[in-house]
Amino acid sequence: MIGKKIRIERIIDRKTGKSVIVPMDHGVSIGPAPGIINMTETIDEVAKGGASAVLMHKGMVDCGHRGYGSDIGLIIHLSASTGLSPDPNHKVLVTSVEKAIKLGADAVSVHVNVGSEREPEMLIHLGTTSEICDEWGIPLIAMMYPRGKAITNEHDAEVVKLAARAGAELGADIIKTNYTGDPDTFKEVVDGCPVPLVIAGGPKVETEQELLEMVENSVSVGGAGVAIGRNVFQAKSPQNTTRAISEIVHGRLNVEEALKLLKE
Repeated sequence: MIGKKIRIERIIDRKTGKSVIVPMDHGVSIGPAPGIINMTETIDEVAKGGASAVLMHKGMVDCGHRGYGSDIGLIIHLSASTGLSPDPNHKVLVTSVEKAIKLGADAVSVHVNVGSEREPEMLIHLGTTSEICDEWGIPLIAMMYPRGKAITNEHDAEVVKLAARAGAELGADIIKTNYTGDPDTFKEVVDGCPVPLVIAGGPKVETEQELLEMVENSVSVGGAGVAIGRNVFQAKSPQNTTRAISEIVHGRLNVEEALKLLKE
């Protein structure tokens, strides 16, 4: 599909096969948190830092994605829930692939919480969305998280492997999922997933070194990069943090070298 191949090169670097995505869709779930209040400023910062793309909801595109600064890929998130919902794990579709294309999206994303009580509906949304994406030639990113009453550890390799594989089986072009905590078990996830796999950043980490080590360990065993939100847009310098992550993802620096960028 030539359309997908063209668009995916705005998300994944054609030389390294890696990607640095900065999700900024958190406003629906947690509100106007620090770092995403002024979207224009933050997008410009991460673009200067070398991010491949930003990910956001449809209503934020006019808040400064295009027409200034460095160019950067655009991913429109199609699903959502708020933190005030009786079931925040139940993600529903809130826009369409066609609307995302009209907004200039290079890709779209859908969120599925594997193991939740409403998993069947979310799997239907993922499967049908993948078919629409094929029709229009636009890449689909599936955010596949093991979450639900029976999930005691959402970073356990066994449940992460299942979640990642399910997303690929249903037609996603890129999978975003949890890092398992160590490269050996994460390699099992990568080996079992036939499409590029990027790691989520999760909650704010304790130290910048911890964040960069997680990034380095994931790509060292075949991970395709990162999709990190809060640990980037709430960093002291989103630009420097993005640059440090990008240098590691694309194999140009190690953790020790990248840490020096955060002091600039």
